[in-house]
Amino acid sequence: MATRSTSLGDLERAVMDVLWASPRDQTVREVHTSLGETRDLAYTTVMTVLDRLARKGLTRRVREGRVWRYQPAATREELTAASMRESFEALGATDRRAALMHFLGEADETEIADLRSALAEVERRHPEEAAAGSRATRMFRRPDPAPGTGG
Repeated sequence: MATRSTSLGDLERAVMDVLWASPRDQTVREVHTSLGETRDLAYTTVMTVLDRLARKGLTRRVREGRVWRYQPAATREELTAASMRESFEALGATDRRAALMHFLGEADETEIADLRSALAEVERRHPEEAAAGSRATRMFRRPDPAPGTGG
């Protein structure tokens, strides 16, 4: 995904939510109508936001007659991951580790279990990286039980 920034403002997020929720490409009018159920926005405002999202590389658009049809360039999950990566990369190595440790320190047991499950899935999909010990798999791997503990 070729983007300048993955950060989204409130209105950009609302527009992306409409696009993600739709099974097909949306016109400006369709997005405007969907947003009109909860917001009082001018048509031109929605058009400007969709254009800005396209320039950021967050949507793709195709011309259909006289109108543009828009679709997300990435899934919600892909965009969230890219945004997280962007935030951590901006911190630098030392601050990145501290921020990640703080973030994980606030995670509950269910979230930690979800992280371990996700890492196990990454290891299954990319065994060569798991064997080499990617940074992510080393960070979240459950420690080996102490000898004699039977665990």
